[in-house]
Amino acid sequence: MAKRDYYEVLGVGRDADKDEIKRAYRKLAVQYHPDRNPDDREAEERFREASEAYEVLANEEKRRAYDQFGFAGVESMGDGAEGFSTVFHDFEDIFGDFSGIFDSFFGGGGRTRRRRSGPARGSDLRYDLEIDFEDAVFGSKAEISYSRQSLCETCGGSGASPGSGTQTCSTCGGSGQVRRSSGFFSVASVCPTCNGQGTVIEKPCTSCRGAGVVGKNQRIKVSIPAGIANGQRITIPRQGDAAPHNGEPGDLHVVVHVRSHRFFERDGTDAYCVVPINVTQAALGAEITVPTLDGKRVKLKVPSGTQSGKILRLRNEGIPVLNNAGRRGDLYVKLQVVIPKRVNGKEKELFTELGRALGENSSPNPIPLSDL
Repeated sequence: MAKRDYYEVLGVGRDADKDEIKRAYRKLAVQYHPDRNPDDREAEERFREASEAYEVLANEEKRRAYDQFGFAGVESMGDGAEGFSTVFHDFEDIFGDFSGIFDSFFGGGGRTRRRRSGPARGSDLRYDLEIDFEDAVFGSKAEISYSRQSLCETCGGSGASPGSGTQTCSTCGGSGQVRRSSGFFSVASVCPTCNGQGTVIEKPCTSCRGAGVVGKNQRIKVSIPAGIANGQRITIPRQGDAAPHNGEPGDLHVVVHVRSHRFFERDGTDAYCVVPINVTQAALGAEITVPTLDGKRVKLKVPSGTQSGKILRLRNEGIPVLNNAGRRGDLYVKLQVVIPKRVNGKEKELFTELGRALGENSSPNPIPLSDL
């Protein structure tokens, strides 16, 4: 196959800077990497082609030679294997260990890193905890029970019966990795027999059957911080599944679900409630007492001429700010003017007299929206 222009391969212009060239290469390398395209010869060729183009265009000296003399200028410089090793080294964080590709492609001539997987980390666990509104506002403690993988007490997590040991894995020869060929490339992956350990157990533990862990119910106390919101999580380190062979335990993530309150609603660190007042209090003004989140009642002044739906604010009576002791949001009180559904004779007489005093109008004009 005839070589394509390196700029065409990466899809960049001849005036592209180094960052643009790097971004273009990363995109193509992710798209055509052999791990994503097993047994795809065309993807392998595209991956090799993009890597070769990047190796030249990312190097200022080689790029100048290529721009002036084309492929002949680059070929005369040599150092192909070293250059490709640098390409893969720059992007190992995307694709993992490329040592298999280097060995296959350059016969071991490039810079390579052999990496053997260590003990696997235990799995993280999730627990959904339902709490009352007040517990979320002021904090509390809850005891939960859940099932997790714990280290086997018989073998101490080794997976081997007491007195027995381990032997070198016959599948990977103790390297912890196996290689599979995919056309032009050889890609390394964790050995499925020993899970990257390089060794296998001679005689598995009878209690855990060689797993090193067993299922167990556990009860722990969880501290719920004041101000936590619905859907937020509390992470408890190392309380997830245990990991055999001295691996790091996973974490436990407690997801909080807050029950709704009968009177209060929450918006961030602010709280809202609706308080009824009568017609006289709305018209003449009054001083009323309203409930707060703490359970106490505080005085609130209702100005004369208050319309139904007016909202008044009580500072620092809202939700505590999470992990910030002493700071709280505000409590907003919505005043709802209540019209009596039934009136007795005396009340009817008074309302009638009030209507005459205010000037009854059976055909009122609409109120401009800006006045509401």
